Amino acid sequence: MPILVVGGTGTVGSQVVRALLASDADVQVLTRKADSAKQLPDGAQAVIGDLLIPSTVRSVFRGVDGVFMLNAVSPTETHEGLLALNGMCEAGIKRLVYLSVHHLDRAPHLPHFGAKLAIESVVRRYGIPYTILRPNNFFQNDYWFKDALLQHGIYPQPIGDIGLSRVDVRDIAEIAAKALLEDGHEGQTYDLVGPDVLSGPRVAEIWSQALGKPVRYGGNDLDRWEQQALQSLPDWMAFDFRLMYAFFQAQGFAGTPADVARLSALLGHPPRSFAAFAEETAAQWRA
Repeated sequence: MPILVVGGTGTVGSQVVRALLASDADVQVLTRKADSAKQLPDGAQAVIGDLLIPSTVRSVFRGVDGVFMLNAVSPTETHEGLLALNGMCEAGIKRLVYLSVHHLDRAPHLPHFGAKLAIESVVRRYGIPYTILRPNNFFQNDYWFKDALLQHGIYPQPIGDIGLSRVDVRDIAEIAAKALLEDGHEGQTYDLVGPDVLSGPRVAEIWSQALGKPVRYGGNDLDRWEQQALQSLPDWMAFDFRLMYAFFQAQGFAGTPADVARLSALLGHPPRSFAAFAEETAAQWRA
């Protein structure tokens, strides 16, 4: 069953590629840049193209049966997703797994949430057999904070004091591969969460334990966070993420015990814990 992975060079998509290859799937990865193709694991075939270009949309889905679609956060996220759905329909795709976001309906005002809401609505109506994955905040986002953690002893992501049910992207990838390769997932929407509700101070405490050094939470000051973020992010993205963190701080972003139980049953094992991820990552950083 040939499968095309859209977004297969990023944090989540790269793990989906690995999970599919581990199941001996025939995997193609859409990438805009030829240089990114060099980073793909053995067995994955690169397809160079751009979903904003009609010739790509018309050609890239031909000859594949399944698609994993992750549209990167961008001002054109919705447009890319909708163009891709048209291309899939014309090509007769038999199975689609779309990566959305947890609690999408609670915060449609957030630009990168609302973008996915529009795509989801079309996925459900367009006639392509689909599975929608709605993951919480990723453990692996913390790779971005390596220098802050190691050099300054600060956890800077301002997720607040209520807590998020953060999830390991390897669990997301396992579910994506199952939904693409196994029957029984058509029409399902899966909320993907970790086993613990993690506040900012709790995440800092776990990193402190894993690294064997004091780590403090950077706090909830979003004015300060946005000014720092503008050093590395475009202004539209910093503002979008600021709005997201304000939502996290006000309402939290937690799953339910039923979410954890359902994910455990789908995976065949409990979702990975953040403490285990932090210990593993700290060991890799020390090495």
